[in-house]
Amino acid sequence: MSRPSRRDFARLAGAAGAGAATAPLLGPFAIAQAELKVVVVGGGAGGATVAHYLKIGAPEIDVTLIEANPIYSSSFFSNPYLGGLRTLESLNHSYAGLRRLYVWVVNDIATDVNPARKTVRTRGGRTYTYDRLVLSPGIDIKYDAIAGYSPDAAARAMPHAYTTNAAQKRLLRHQLLQMHDGGTVAMVMPASPYRCPSAPYERACMIAHYLKTRKPRSKLVILDPKKEFSEQALFEEAFSRYYKGIIELNLSNEVDDFAVASLNPATREILTKAGKRVRADVANVIPPQRAGEIAAHAGCTDGDWCPIHPESFMSRNVPDVYVLGDAAVAADMPKSAFSANSQAKVVATDIIAALNNTDRSEPHYRDACWSLVAPDDSVKFSADYAPGGGKLVASNAFVSQPGEPADLRRQNYQDSVAWYASITADMFAKHARAPGPADAGRPSAPAEH
Repeated sequence: MSRPSRRDFARLAGAAGAGAATAPLLGPFAIAQAELKVVVVGGGAGGATVAHYLKIGAPEIDVTLIEANPIYSSSFFSNPYLGGLRTLESLNHSYAGLRRLYVWVVNDIATDVNPARKTVRTRGGRTYTYDRLVLSPGIDIKYDAIAGYSPDAAARAMPHAYTTNAAQKRLLRHQLLQMHDGGTVAMVMPASPYRCPSAPYERACMIAHYLKTRKPRSKLVILDPKKEFSEQALFEEAFSRYYKGIIELNLSNEVDDFAVASLNPATREILTKAGKRVRADVANVIPPQRAGEIAAHAGCTDGDWCPIHPESFMSRNVPDVYVLGDAAVAADMPKSAFSANSQAKVVATDIIAALNNTDRSEPHYRDACWSLVAPDDSVKFSADYAPGGGKLVASNAFVSQPGEPADLRRQNYQDSVAWYASITADMFAKHARAPGPADAGRPSAPAEH
């Protein structure tokens, strides 16, 4: 396989626009030892990006990406789908670009890690050895955190729609479509920490938009165990401006606790600790979350999440294992696709620097998050992050303000659409070249060990 020039690499590193160029170039390219084996578990914004940047930075590295789903269905940008503003198909992406770079994409589920032997075992019975392991497993839902909730009947009756499971998103959308005008939608918000702090409230806006335009006699009841939430002033402004009389917000306080005490999937009745009962026609229950299960099997978790060294996202618990994205404890850096994409480039840089026995570059991270509160009205949060005092410290923070002009909010939305296109192209190497004559004879699958 021919190696990209530094100019090519710089072009690729900027392919995701504002969401991608957060790490230095992954050089130098000279490989100082025998072929390195890297196994990546999880093919989302973190794992897919690591695989991409390892292969364009050092094509000699043997990269195996273990991902259960042959098609990735993004959670980010799925809320507009629930509001009727996007199609489900627009959220789906293949791994063809990564395969063109000779990333070995294995559609299987990683079930066990042996750090002593440096092996990963899959449900399909395969075992892969690694020199470096990258875990980007996203979140698992803590079904047992709410009495009456479960991964089967309850999740079908009251879907969370909060993972890359396309069926859950489709199910929630179908329930909204089938509900009669005048029905009640209930949203159970998660306790912190959880994936993408503003996402549940963007979802509330999108569901309320659907009700307002299609079923205007209906209402949305929000039950929140928290006293406050991310970008609260912006969302409360949107609730009042666009969805007055539709959204009922119940925030917990010293007197009333709107955390869910129990729920009944058969009747869709929800009981809060404050004693409030809601009988919902559609219920979107977003339970507490934890790092994907494989992280615990690898020994990387401390409680629900994985502590990391902020300079590299190397696990604090297990050597030669990186944990990034939603599963990692990144202090004030939100769990988001933008964050995971940024962290992935630092991880790739660190692996290649270790391979070549060169000094690590000073890491820099960035996050940005857009929330669509109504058509053409998007609010934004962004910040830079750098290691300091053993954690990631934010700087240059920006957040939209209430009362901003409509043209600014419209531009935010247009920026978010452009970002989605660029980050998914970056994650999945959509502009990677097709194999050429020099690639003849390459193996067609990763070797098992």
